[in-house]
This record gives sequence, C-alpha cells and structure tokens, in this order.
Amino acid sequence: MSIKHEDSNVVLQGNFVTETKTETVNNKKKNRLFAIESFAVLVSIILFGIPFYFVIINSMKSGKEAAEMNLAWPSAFRMIENYKEVLTVSNGVVLRAFFNSTLITISSITILILVCSMAAFVLQRREGKISKKANYLILMGLMIPPAIVPTIWVMQTIGLFKTLPGIVLLESALHFSFACMLYKAFMATIPRELDEAALMDGCSSFRFYFQIVLPLLKPVTSTIIVLSSIQIYNDFENMLYFFPGAENATVQLTLYNFMGMFGTSWHLLFADVLLISIPPLVLFIFFNKKIVAGMTAGAVKG
Repeated sequence: MSIKHEDSNVVLQGNFVTETKTETVNNKKKNRLFAIESFAVLVSIILFGIPFYFVIINSMKSGKEAAEMNLAWPSAFRMIENYKEVLTVSNGVVLRAFFNSTLITISSITILILVCSMAAFVLQRREGKISKKANYLILMGLMIPPAIVPTIWVMQTIGLFKTLPGIVLLESALHFSFACMLYKAFMATIPRELDEAALMDGCSSFRFYFQIVLPLLKPVTSTIIVLSSIQIYNDFENMLYFFPGAENATVQLTLYNFMGMFGTSWHLLFADVLLISIPPLVLFIFFNKKIVAGMTAGAVKG
C-alpha cells in the first residue's frame, strides 16, 4: 500500500511540473505576442499618425508658416479662417464638389449592389459554357486597365461624356468585376436547398431574390459599400478625364483650386485635404469589422 501511495505522489508531482511548464510556455507566448502587437501598433502610429498630424497642424497655420512644411505649432491658430475660406472659394466649389461626389458614389454603389448581386447569383447557380465564359470576362475586367481615349470616344458617341449618368455608369463598370467576384464567392455559402424550398412554396424568382437571398448578402454588401465607395469617392484620374468642367467638380479635383503655377496655398490645401478625408475615415471606422467579415465569409466554399 505504501508503494502505491508513493507512486501516486510521484505521478501528481509529475503532472504538477508538466502543468507548470505548460503555463510558463503559454505565458512566454502571450508576452511575445503582446510585444509583437505593441510594436505593430507603434509602427502604425508612426506611419499613419504622424502624416495625419502633419496635415491637421498645417491646416491651422498661415500661408507663410504652412509653406515651411514642418511639425511645429503655429504662432496663431487660423482654423476657422482657413476652413471658411476653403468652403467659400470660387463661389463654394468645394461644397458643390461634395454634393457631386456624394451623388456619384451613392448612385454607383446602388447599381453595383443590384446588378453585381444578380449576376453573381446567376453565375453561381447555373453552371455551363456561358457561365465559364462570363467568369473569364469578369476576371479580364480585373486584370485589364481601361483605355482612356477609346472610352472617351465611346462616351462622346452615345452622348454621356461630361455628364453625371455617364460617370456613374463608368464607375459602376470599373468596379463591377471586383464586386461580382465577392458576391459569387459568398453566394456559394447559401445552400441550394433554400432555392428549391422557396420555389416549391410558390415563390417567384424576383421575390425569392429580394426577400430571401439579398438579405443574406448583408456581410459582403457592407464590404462592397465601404471599399467601393471609398475608391469612387477618392477617384481622381477618372473624374479628371471623363468628368471635366468647373460645374462638374469633385472633391479630389478641388485640390487644383489651391495649387498654382507661381505659388501654392499650402494652408488651404491641407485644410481641403482634411475636409475631404473625413467621410471615408468615418465610414471605415464604423464598418471596419464588417469589411473583414465580408471578405472572409466565402473563403471556404468560394
């Protein structure tokens, strides 16, 4: 009996030592992980926080102090004067640009959600030669950049050049491939039995899509809304080529108002940069978790 008791004590001591070693290893891993995360946060603050601070502090300076391009505090804060001048310059072109950019973004996102989700549903549910060719065309849309001169010629021919509907259709076409691929990957997670059950209950195709399928696409729809809206809102090149004109100003094109051949109003330029950066920043802060959920939702079956 004494031998068995001694053996049990040895086993208990061995288990205790093993648990202690496991806890020590886990603590080391946690400390190492904490150090890596802290270093990553520090690097992010340096890479993104300092430039953002640079823009904010220089938007509050006078023109002469802002031209020095440093991180020093201004001798006198001119925040209200600078932002007021930015909003009133050229008969309120910045406010008009905000309206145009917002209208273009909302209209393009609406078209993307409706058209891309429908196209992805058909491509994912119906397999065949036509679906395969359509997938190849969508992939080509991701790889081949748009040609500027032929696109302008086509838009002029159909009367859409320098028009709001024209730039909305163009932005929708440029982001169609990305949105359609995301929708198609997510659509694979929706079981086909749901389609059969709805059709057997007498549900029409459009009713089934809008009342059953579309609400299930909320995660990937949120991702497309955030990513595509930021890209469309911040688009500079396409707005410059396909939507020119003072009456067609967008937020990115307003930067030209404070840049000249013989001098640049840096304090007003930085104030304008900060103003046009606020909407995408707010949108990203509120929807950043949904972006990750939508990007990874269809990763397994897509």
